[in-house]
Amino acid sequence: MPAVDKLLLEEALQDSPQTRSLLSVFEEDAGTLTEYTNQLLQAMQRVYGAQNEMCLATQQLSKQLLAYEKQNFALGKGDEEVISTLHYFSKVVDELNILHSELAKQLADTMVLPIIQFREKDLTEVSTLKDLFGLASNEHDLSMAKYSRLPKRRENEKLKTEVVKEVANARRKQHLSSLQYYCALNALQYRKRIAMMEPMLGYTQGQINFFKKGAEMFSKRMDSFLSSVSNMVQSIQGELDAEADAMRVSQQDLLSVNESVYTPDSDVTSPAINRNLIQKAGYLNLRNKTGLVTTTWDRLYFFTQGGNLMCQPRGAVAGGLIQDLDNCSVMAVDCEDRRYCFQITTPTGKLGITLQAESKKEYEEWICAINNISRQIYLTDNPEAVAIKLNQTALQAVTPITSFGKKHESLRPSQNVKNMELESDKIIPKELSTKPDCTELIAPGTPIQFDMVLPATEFLDQNRGGRRTNPFGESEDSKNDEEDSLLQQMFVVRFLGSMAVQSDDTNEVIYEAMRQVLAARAIHNIFRTTESHLMVTTKSLRLIDPQTQVTRTTFELASVTQFAAHQDNKRLIGFVVRVTESLGEESMSANIFESNTEGEKICYAISLGKEIIEAQKDPEALAQLMMSMPLTNDGKFKLLNDQSEEDGAIPEETGEESEA
Repeated sequence: MPAVDKLLLEEALQDSPQTRSLLSVFEEDAGTLTEYTNQLLQAMQRVYGAQNEMCLATQQLSKQLLAYEKQNFALGKGDEEVISTLHYFSKVVDELNILHSELAKQLADTMVLPIIQFREKDLTEVSTLKDLFGLASNEHDLSMAKYSRLPKRRENEKLKTEVVKEVANARRKQHLSSLQYYCALNALQYRKRIAMMEPMLGYTQGQINFFKKGAEMFSKRMDSFLSSVSNMVQSIQGELDAEADAMRVSQQDLLSVNESVYTPDSDVTSPAINRNLIQKAGYLNLRNKTGLVTTTWDRLYFFTQGGNLMCQPRGAVAGGLIQDLDNCSVMAVDCEDRRYCFQITTPTGKLGITLQAESKKEYEEWICAINNISRQIYLTDNPEAVAIKLNQTALQAVTPITSFGKKHESLRPSQNVKNMELESDKIIPKELSTKPDCTELIAPGTPIQFDMVLPATEFLDQNRGGRRTNPFGESEDSKNDEEDSLLQQMFVVRFLGSMAVQSDDTNEVIYEAMRQVLAARAIHNIFRTTESHLMVTTKSLRLIDPQTQVTRTTFELASVTQFAAHQDNKRLIGFVVRVTESLGEESMSANIFESNTEGEKICYAISLGKEIIEAQKDPEALAQLMMSMPLTNDGKFKLLNDQSEEDGAIPEETGEESEA
């Protein structure tokens, strides 16, 4: 016999859409079987009714044959032979009537009764278990919805314990009902074969016995065939018994699992988090707006496929695209006093979807997985190895590692190449005979600033009273500087961190600052970043709030002494700023950003701004530089490339924060 399709009991607890889809196939098969069984039973009952009618008809026929003698025919002479013949036929019909009665009884016991028992017992059991499974699933969904609404700020331990216990009981009840339902559906695949063949076996045997007693009309070949059918039924019955025992043992093993399997967020303090995921699947709550101020949360099954986030509701055959994750950012958000919420933002800065995870482990793994996918790691030959490498680089201890700088020895200093061409008579490039020690670049234990705040000097300027500040962050001087600037280029960046440095002689200080900032973020689980617009002009580097257009901070271009992009992660950019303090002392700090575009483009814009500053000292050199670079249509600004929308496009709607 061919193999029988089965539902895997191990997947009953997960209750994924794939399992539900396969379950719907079994349910459709059971529904079709029920309809066919009813039709088959009607046909068999008709045969049985015809056989009963045959018994009554033959009995009536025998009486009618005997009644011929009692008829008073006017022309009845010569009917004696007919009467004797009819008497003989009456005896034959009486004997056949006995055989028909035995056949009718045998059809009732071996053909009609088994199919009735199959319908009333097996099919009714499957239907009842289906209803119980549906009720358990609805109860579990209600308990999960109640659990998801637990407040985060005012957490009531008693209420939380009751809700968690309710979720565990509902999940256990659903697991038990699903296991019983799956076992019944699996057994139905065997029983339906028996139910289809056993009645016909009884029907055929009854007919053969009927004809054998009436006349030997069947050969031994039919006997051997019926014997083989009987053996086949016994074999299937044996397989059913073995499978029932195996399912019973498996059901006991699955029900004897740890209680943490049913309890959501069982390990809050130290969950085992995998940060190297490049694909993820599971249930999340999706936030939907139903009005101006009203929202609903739907619990749906999400999974990643390549660079896409897919959603598959229950009952659906396949999932649908809900968000393109390439170059997206993800951030943790506080939403409607719910726990474990995060938001996905598009590369243009437009707010995407808001999701809620079930536990802290799922929450952080989803954020890490989306962050890895947004870097398009899945397009590499070995994405798992690349993800592990990037996360290991971030998780390295904040200690000097000489191998980190070796990766960037071949990286050209973006600002030195063009400056050496213009100032070959003034600047002599130095050959670094030995690589500087990391402790010489950044002092051990240097604090790292992860939030963008106004510098102290700007705070003093805004509160001195001698100078009036525009409430929208734009001063008249800054506007005039932009109008007079020959270069104006905008980039979307996210601030990762800044720290004080001890040297600005080499780009190695930027690479070391990148390593320490990323490592500190990974160690302290810092995912949030501040998104800004970086305006590069010939005067300064300005960080602008994308929503209010308020200038968060300004770096004079002349004070930027080093700048470089990461060689492996093309979107990482950093620069060193040297400023003079109030007491006349100089301080240096490295600022690290993540850009939506390649960091080399930002380095090229800064380098071009410095070239324009140097060229402004020599009118002829400035004229040659202006002739070599195209201008915008109004003739005010320089064009860095033809596709300005890739680098300088400003999104219409950007978020305050995004995911690093």
